[in-house]
Amino acid sequence: MATLETFPSSAAAYFAGVKSALTSVYVIVLMGTYIGLGALTHDAGLSPFWLTTSTVLVWAAPAQLLMISAIGTGGTMVEVALGVTLSAMRLFPMVVALLPVLRGPATRLRDLLLPTHFTAISMWVESLRLLPLVAREHRVAFCNGLSSGYMGTAAVFGFVGYYLAAGLPPLLASVLLFLTPMSFFLSTIKGARLAVDKIALVLGLVLGPLLAYWQVQLDLMWTGVIGGTIAYAFYRIRAVAS
Repeated sequence: MATLETFPSSAAAYFAGVKSALTSVYVIVLMGTYIGLGALTHDAGLSPFWLTTSTVLVWAAPAQLLMISAIGTGGTMVEVALGVTLSAMRLFPMVVALLPVLRGPATRLRDLLLPTHFTAISMWVESLRLLPLVAREHRVAFCNGLSSGYMGTAAVFGFVGYYLAAGLPPLLASVLLFLTPMSFFLSTIKGARLAVDKIALVLGLVLGPLLAYWQVQLDLMWTGVIGGTIAYAFYRIRAVAS
């Protein structure tokens, strides 16, 4: 059994989290993503300070992309708020999976508010990988440090992308924005160790493009419902048979 890493104080755990963020592969992904997002913000006629504020308050590149696109096309505030809210709902299962890893006997509800807000793809994947190796009493501080490192990187490179926008080709900006979903996809492949996980992954790769090609409404939702149900049925049948 691996020895849990302890720290002399919560501050030490926090800065260890920041260090882990700045030395992970996801910091490179965030650099590229937010350079692209900064360029998009420039083209939409919004200020770099607006992008930084939205990074801190909204914190998730897909939600920010929806918000910038909606504002840039003249969407109303109600439409923008609805789009961001629906995008944020995808993070709810991540929060549910993460909180039991963070919570300890002495953890207070208010201690979990920041990690809940910080939850995004990069932070979630790295937290589930690193937190089991950290002593439970220091996990919240470590997680907040990890998240601050990612958010700080995003804020800085959003500015970089904004001021590079004049010379950044639109195709390159689009490619940079694609880094986040690709990194999540590769992390999912790496984490699919059980047969049921691999089946769900393959079904998603097959069903998603098919339903999109057939122009089925809510194709992403139906991909998850159908693929997840089939994978779970396989798991139950296999469990009964064994």
